[in-house]
Amino acid sequence: MVEKETDFISDGAKLPVVEEFFSLQGEGFHTGKAAYFIRLGGCDIGCNWCDSRFSWNPDLHPMVATKVIIDRVIESGADSVVVTGGEPLMWTLDLLCNGLKSENISTFIETSGAYPLSGTWDWICLSPKQNMPPVSEICKVADELKVIIQDRSDFEWAEKYHGMVSNECRLYLQPEWSIFETIIPEIVEYIKKNPTWRISLQAHKYMHIP
Repeated sequence: MVEKETDFISDGAKLPVVEEFFSLQGEGFHTGKAAYFIRLGGCDIGCNWCDSRFSWNPDLHPMVATKVIIDRVIESGADSVVVTGGEPLMWTLDLLCNGLKSENISTFIETSGAYPLSGTWDWICLSPKQNMPPVSEICKVADELKVIIQDRSDFEWAEKYHGMVSNECRLYLQPEWSIFETIIPEIVEYIKKNPTWRISLQAHKYMHIP
């Protein structure tokens, strides 16, 4: 059997890159801000509504030297990077973050929190999933809690993690895109009754940008 690079635990010197692009943040607290996005391959959480299934299998995506990734960010002129996935914390991200920070580039991550935290981050967006809950440590350091709402049971899930994050953590409920029309009224009513929450809309999909 031929071994693949992704069969090994990565030390972060190479990462499976699904795509990279310079665009605007479309969700959560930083909606509308420009950032360079790095989508990493690999995810074993398997959300049934996932809009990035193409990223799940890391072996389908090239292992790219972290130095090359950093050079591409610098060339783009971006002053901040959002690392997403897949589930980016399946990989060791210390080298990536250290290299970006040495160039005064801010580092943001979007994660389910199901794996231990690596890297140094200016902003951690935690989006917990019921079929593979987050490790408890990440809840304490999350800057933003963003829960995808597919049905009413997700409100209870959101409140569970509301109780686990810090008082400074920003709280967002985001409608699952494919049922937006049916679920948005329930989210609106919930936030009216629970105003510590805000709504997150996938603005990039309305603008037809990556």
